[in-house]
Amino acid sequence: MTTAKTDAHALSRSLLAPAGIDHEEVAALARSALAEDLAYGPDITTLATIPPHATGTAHVSARAPGTIAGLGVAAAVVETLWDHGGDQKPDRAPMIEPLSRDGHRVSTGDAVLRIVGPSRLLLTAERTLLNLLSQLSGVATETARWVDAMGSRSVSGAQPVVVRDTRKTVPGLRALQKYAVRCGGAANHRMGLGDAALIKDNHIIAAGSITAAFRAVRAHSPAISIEVECDTLAQVDEALSAGADLILLDNMTISDLHAAVERARPFDVALEASGGLTLDRAAELAATGVDYIAVGALTHSATALDLGMDLEQVR
Repeated sequence: MTTAKTDAHALSRSLLAPAGIDHEEVAALARSALAEDLAYGPDITTLATIPPHATGTAHVSARAPGTIAGLGVAAAVVETLWDHGGDQKPDRAPMIEPLSRDGHRVSTGDAVLRIVGPSRLLLTAERTLLNLLSQLSGVATETARWVDAMGSRSVSGAQPVVVRDTRKTVPGLRALQKYAVRCGGAANHRMGLGDAALIKDNHIIAAGSITAAFRAVRAHSPAISIEVECDTLAQVDEALSAGADLILLDNMTISDLHAAVERARPFDVALEASGGLTLDRAAELAATGVDYIAVGALTHSATALDLGMDLEQVR
């Protein structure tokens, strides 16, 4: 997909806003990331090899098939570097043309972004831009694999199992990684600790039982959704009796997942499988009848998508 060329300021905002991503937070992230590369001084190699007033055209392309996420973030990196050019700031802002869109699947060789601007700026921004875009696209790509594996498989007559992420995200990148998960076709679980309650084993130990922990949370926050993590079928029974809205079935066998689904049928409760899940088990996991599959690997172990930037023209 190609959109009209625009300057980086307008483009990054237009791409981030529909996703609910705060532009100022992304700009702050870009500044921090660029500061790592520039902490020891300016880009020596680029300053030595590129004339100060040279302009160039660069394409960012996929070197492996995958799903794109983070084009607005890439634009924000270029924007941020241009904003903080100081005395060396060029007169004209770089122009960026998206050649793809977030959530779009690309093949090897497909160009996803075209940037026209000061050559020194393009080369200085290159690695920071690619680090963020590749990381987020890697999350989207891994997510799309899970969605493909689970989407067409469900218990007869039931809705396909929904793939969800976890809070196992890279510190500082949660909002962007969870956005990338959505680009890959999956759903988000909790964004933080306050938008839903999840009673885990340590909470149960502290409170004395699942029932006690559930009652304490319900008394503290009557309107909040409460999920209970269960390791055994006996715990599932207790969570059902307590009134859990959602039950997380942690590291259960396939037979126990089937049993938990049967026990939950009389109750208005959703079930989520988690722990030790792998793509090669997708069919049997979906066939158990659970509503959700929680996959921490979407964010904590996704391999960055191989993307590269090539400077194709210097004037």
